[in-house]
Amino acid sequence: MTLDLNKNQLRFLMLCIIWGSTWIGTKAGIEIVPPLLFAGTRFTAAGVLLLLYGWARGEAATFKVGDSIRFVAVSMLMITLCYAPLFWGMQYIDTGTAAVLEMSLTPIALLCFALLLREESLDVRRILAILLGVSGLIILFWPSAPDEHVSKPEAFAGASLWGGLAVASAAFTYGYGSVLARPLLRSYPALFVAGITTLVGGIALLAAALLSEPGALSALSGNWGKIAWTGWFFLVIFGSLIGYTTYMRLLRDIGASRAGSYAFVSPVIAVALGVLFFSEQVTVFDVVGIIVMLIGAYLAMAETSVRKPTAL
Repeated sequence: MTLDLNKNQLRFLMLCIIWGSTWIGTKAGIEIVPPLLFAGTRFTAAGVLLLLYGWARGEAATFKVGDSIRFVAVSMLMITLCYAPLFWGMQYIDTGTAAVLEMSLTPIALLCFALLLREESLDVRRILAILLGVSGLIILFWPSAPDEHVSKPEAFAGASLWGGLAVASAAFTYGYGSVLARPLLRSYPALFVAGITTLVGGIALLAAALLSEPGALSALSGNWGKIAWTGWFFLVIFGSLIGYTTYMRLLRDIGASRAGSYAFVSPVIAVALGVLFFSEQVTVFDVVGIIVMLIGAYLAMAETSVRKPTAL
């Protein structure tokens, strides 16, 4: 029991560090490449590499016909219907508001769907952990949110409202998809589930980009420059191949709501990287928010009474 717990704690820490640093690669890419195309190519490539790696390790599998609908649903919810509205909505609301919405709603959505689908049970510690984490996120991001909205020149009436709803919806589609993925992880290797969902979701995201995103077709030429390509490779290798697979294993072993508490630690990593590499200033609000979030994450991960499926 102790060994498993330590292993999952290490996985959780690694996931927080990786996903706390992926914002650098994302920022480097979407400033040059249309966002949906950038994400679509990233996930499609990662899906192919994950399946090839799983095949080389002998973890390839053939999914049952009865599971095909669930695989497609998880792929669309966790990848396509998460990232498409997220990137679209972030064009119309400020960064601080988007961060609070997406990261605070993700653990809440994970817990809600886990309860509805009877994957987990409710207790006081879990509620307290989420309340602390969300409070810390608000303290950390809300005071630093800029007043002006980042928007397209053709911004429409009510754009900020619809943008906020789109960002919020991304958290719930991701949460629902995560909980739906857990039964698959009981029957298939985590590498296989990660590979299929990123590949299917990435292809759908790529198709959406080519059909609706200005400049997507011309960007397929790959003339992105060294900075954007470096960010792309970082996201493929670390964000998807390592990070997403690690998240799948955590989903399988400790449940959706505990795995989702990465949203309370990854911002701390992002703030630390901002200080180290971009000389960003840390305020008293930042310190308080970080402490509150870390307490919430500790409470979430310290729990041991969770139903665990058989590991693959």
